[in-house]
Amino acid sequence: MERLRALAPRFPVVSEEDAGRTESERRSRSTFWLVDPLDGTKEFLKRNGEFTVNIALIDDGRPVLGVVHVPVTGVTYAGSTAAGAVRIDGDAAPEAIAVREPQARELTVVASRSHRDAATERLLAAFGTRFDVDVATKGSSLKICEVAEGRAHLYPRTGPTMEWDTAAAQAVLEAAGGVLLRLDPPRWGEPLRYGREDARNPAFVAAFGRPVLAYPGMAELREAA
Repeated sequence: MERLRALAPRFPVVSEEDAGRTESERRSRSTFWLVDPLDGTKEFLKRNGEFTVNIALIDDGRPVLGVVHVPVTGVTYAGSTAAGAVRIDGDAAPEAIAVREPQARELTVVASRSHRDAATERLLAAFGTRFDVDVATKGSSLKICEVAEGRAHLYPRTGPTMEWDTAAAQAVLEAAGGVLLRLDPPRWGEPLRYGREDARNPAFVAAFGRPVLAYPGMAELREAA
C-alpha cells in the first residue's frame, strides 16, 4: 500500500483487509486501487502454491490495469488496456499472452479447486452435449489467468466472490482479448464492473469471447440466477 500511494498519491487504496474503512472510497471514487494481498486462502492453507497477490487499478468502474503475482512460483501476470497482457516467469523477459478460441469439439474449462458447486456441475454436463470437455482445477484468480493465456477456454463461477477477488485478473483477461461477463439478469452478458454498492460479485463467466453465452447450459444458468 505504501508503494501504491507513492506511485499515485491521488488514488486511494482499497483492500479486502481494509474493506470496512475504505467502503466509502470504493463507492465514491472514480479511480482507485483495488487490492487483495492474499487471494486463495484455502490454497495457502493447503500449501499447494495456488494463491496470489492481486492489484488492480479501477477507472470509472473498469479494471484498466491488473497484476496477479504468484509468490511460490515467482510468476506474474500483468495486463492493461493500453499495453496488452504478459506473463513474466521470475526474472525472464515478459511473454505476450492471448486467449484461445476452441477448435472443433475441444473445450477446456477451468473450475475452482475449493468452491465447485452443483450449478457448475450441471453446466459442465451441458457442455458435454456439444464438446469433448477437459476440466482443469486451479485455485484463486489463477483460473482467470489460465483463460487469459489460452490454457483454458472458459471459467464459469456461480458461487460467491468479491470485487477484489476478480478485478486484477479481469484486467489481464481483457488485455489478452477475453471477456468476463455477468450471468445474472437483468445485466446478463454485461462486463463485470467495480465500485458497485454491493462488493459481492454476481455469477460470471471468464472466457475467450462473447460466443460463450450461446453455449449449452448458459441459458439455463441465466434462469437459475
